[in-house]
Amino acid sequence: MNHFESQDGQLCCEAVPLAQIAEAVGTPVYVYSQATLERHFTVFRDALHSHPALGEPLIAYAVKANSNVSVLKVLGALGAGADTVSEGEIRRALAAGIPPSRIVFSGVGKTRAEIAFALRTGVSEINVESRPELDLVAEVAASMGSSAPVVFRVNPDVEAGGHAKISTGKAENKFGVSFAEARRLYAEASAHGSLTPLGVACHIGSQITDLAPFEAAFLRMRHLVEDLRSDGLTVERLDLGGGLGVPYFNQPTPPAPEAYAAMVARVVAGLDVRLAFEPGRMIAANAGVLLSRIIHRNDRPEGRRFLVLDAAMNDLIRPAMYEAFHDIRPVADQPGEALAFDVVGPVCETGDTFTRDRLLPPMQGGDLVAFMSAGAYGAAMSSEYNSRPLVPEVLVSGDRFAVIRRRPTYEEMLADESPADWL
Repeated sequence: MNHFESQDGQLCCEAVPLAQIAEAVGTPVYVYSQATLERHFTVFRDALHSHPALGEPLIAYAVKANSNVSVLKVLGALGAGADTVSEGEIRRALAAGIPPSRIVFSGVGKTRAEIAFALRTGVSEINVESRPELDLVAEVAASMGSSAPVVFRVNPDVEAGGHAKISTGKAENKFGVSFAEARRLYAEASAHGSLTPLGVACHIGSQITDLAPFEAAFLRMRHLVEDLRSDGLTVERLDLGGGLGVPYFNQPTPPAPEAYAAMVARVVAGLDVRLAFEPGRMIAANAGVLLSRIIHRNDRPEGRRFLVLDAAMNDLIRPAMYEAFHDIRPVADQPGEALAFDVVGPVCETGDTFTRDRLLPPMQGGDLVAFMSAGAYGAAMSSEYNSRPLVPEVLVSGDRFAVIRRRPTYEEMLADESPADWL
């Protein structure tokens, strides 16, 4: 469920007409519903809490999905932690008031400076993904006279994910270590004075709409925990990652959080570990839209119809990168028979095409449209390509809205650059 509904012929976010936001802030603009963010988090949390055997798991929201500090503050106030993959994301989580004890530091390429920052901050755990990274973490911790809390991310060799570019759990992917390597590294870390191994983790991909690959991976992780304990090692934590899909409009309906939680409870029954989860897309995707205005309609003599928008691939890159489908809705109810349109942006690339032959009402220049389910991996992946200003973001709560990231001016964009002194 989301809170984007038509009221009196106008698409609204909660109680605010999107046209009102477009008039006040301009377009393109991302608009987020606070009520939807809160609902999606609490539904997932409550599904886990309905199984007492799962204890009090850490729900570490995947910051990469939508890293706006206001979004993080909304979720942090509900008890969410943060799954981070850079020093910048750790800093965002801290700025949002999320305590270090609820911050997980993941990623395959942590730098020495980032590891040191994470240790000084006191994050809950550093998820280690390779032997070289473990050596670097140990070296940095030793130089600081501390012991690094590490969790080993394991690649369970399970294929899953809505697209090859967001599948992370196969052996050929860059993430994690093998099961055999995990056992060796865990034993070495347990004997190292600058490392404190706490558990193991996995993450098999994103936009997964079937419980079977989750269950296969989680069973393998359970067996790993049992094997490590049989080796005489202490395993306190099991991080099962994220990846549960959302109901994009042309995708299979994903399992309900209740079904996911029941499966997890069945797989880990009696294991006695503290669980962690890293949901991102399922919380943020349907909580946001990208609001755009049609610059003009171009009806070609050969029969193709183009709607040219003021939003472009630099604002929402998912269709160009992943062939992703986003439902496109007119902001004002439009009468008339639907026509097939190619919906494109102004960037000078043929790839700046959101969709082809999409059936839409007979829209014209000046009309507003909303790309639905754009709250995850939308603004977070935006850029200034073609020297276009970063798209602003707005948060709505009831009948109120606030700009939570403003659109930069061209002067501000240029001020970030300084010509070489010989020019």
